[in-house]
Amino acid sequence: MDGEVINKKDEALHCGVNERTIQRDIDEIRSYISTNSRCGSVDNIVYDRKAKGYYLERIYNSKLTNSEILAICKILLDSRAFTKPEMQNMLDKLIEMCVPKENQRLVRDLISNEEFHYIEPHHGKVFIDTMWELGQAIRKTKYIEIDYLRTKDKAVVRRKLKPLAIMFSEYYFYLTAFIDDEEVKKDFDVLNDSFPTIYRIDRIQKLKILNETFHIPYKDRFEEGEFRKRIQFMYGGKLQKITFKYTGDFVESILDRLPTARIISQDETGTVLTAEVFGKGIDM
Repeated sequence: MDGEVINKKDEALHCGVNERTIQRDIDEIRSYISTNSRCGSVDNIVYDRKAKGYYLERIYNSKLTNSEILAICKILLDSRAFTKPEMQNMLDKLIEMCVPKENQRLVRDLISNEEFHYIEPHHGKVFIDTMWELGQAIRKTKYIEIDYLRTKDKAVVRRKLKPLAIMFSEYYFYLTAFIDDEEVKKDFDVLNDSFPTIYRIDRIQKLKILNETFHIPYKDRFEEGEFRKRIQFMYGGKLQKITFKYTGDFVESILDRLPTARIISQDETGTVLTAEVFGKGIDM
């Protein structure tokens, strides 16, 4: 641990044992650290021919570095997606498991003020286990049945769904799914089954995973990445093409916010862009 080289012969003399005992010890240590490596470093026992001994090789940056963990902690805090106890628990585990012990205090100090003043979402719901169950249903293509607290009238409605993906946007986790009830679909703006509906996971009051499975042909599969490029504030709806003029100074912010956007023209009065978007979120 101090970075010294261990000579097997010298160590055997020092401890009053034979060299095979020292070799067994080295093998035991090597086996232990191979199964107990920290996220921030990978340790290995290496033989140095020049020094004629063994030393502990510490390889940092092989997984997550201190700065990467700090960045992840900051993003987690800024997401404001979880209750305060959940957030503190996740941050503690990240730092404990993935930051070398000598740097843990430093990382904690860098996030301590933000963690202290963290404001949890108003819904106050713990839903991580529900999210995991949804993920399993998606992976196994199983139908689900949910009781869902609707936004517009605060009514709890029951829906049978084909779950497609879990997404995160602006403080909330969402489930995208196809509705399996033709009568219910009549009340929606989007009648075309190729456009999924969107549900905030914290508003799911009850979840039941059904044994019934569904099949979506590969050519019609839902692609989160392509959907994400075209949706704003998770407001669903039909795919539309928009053209608009931007008169601000930093068009890069528009291109980052709307990944499908492309510039048509630019002059001293502003920039004209076009983009593909889903639904009415773009109005906001």
